[in-house]
Amino acid sequence: MALLDWIAPESGLRVEGEGVVLRPPRAADYQDWRDLRAASRAFLQPWEPTWPADDLSRAAFRRRLAAYARDRELGAAYAFFVHRAADEALSGGITLSNVRRGVAQMGTVGYWCGERYARQGLTLAAVRALSDFAFRALGLHRLEAACIPENQPSRDLLLKAGYAEEGYAKSYLKINGVWRDHVLFGQVSPLRGVERPDEGVSV
Repeated sequence: MALLDWIAPESGLRVEGEGVVLRPPRAADYQDWRDLRAASRAFLQPWEPTWPADDLSRAAFRRRLAAYARDRELGAAYAFFVHRAADEALSGGITLSNVRRGVAQMGTVGYWCGERYARQGLTLAAVRALSDFAFRALGLHRLEAACIPENQPSRDLLLKAGYAEEGYAKSYLKINGVWRDHVLFGQVSPLRGVERPDEGVSV
């Protein structure tokens, strides 16, 4: 399936999953994003890099959008907001980053969920949908993800999404101001042997 098959003309890139819709962030999403992140700060901060002082400002959001668009144009990363399909409520975000072509054909999955939407299966559905998009539309061979060992909900989620626990990395990422160990997960495309879509197609 070519990447263009995933694009609805009226809305741009769009990925549908079980009860969720993934689409690139837009300027009009700012207030919903800010409100959800602000309300979830204590819930999210232990698992994320330190937030800059202006992280929730409109200017910082505009910079995010510009970076997302640039990465998408280069085919280096694909950032999405996760919306609950039933009412289009913004529930979190998910990104396919560090996309490597050549002999690797792989990328890294990362995600966050607003506190009020946790434990509802929305992030699990988003990870499954993004993985399908990466394998089918982008033709990637392998996906990777990582989480802090103490983050049991995230570990369980990745296993349910079809990822396998593959290893342990010391001081892997700087989280909340501290270099933290991470458990490493991976998934290989179930579409091995299926013809890849045309390369060079961008959004």
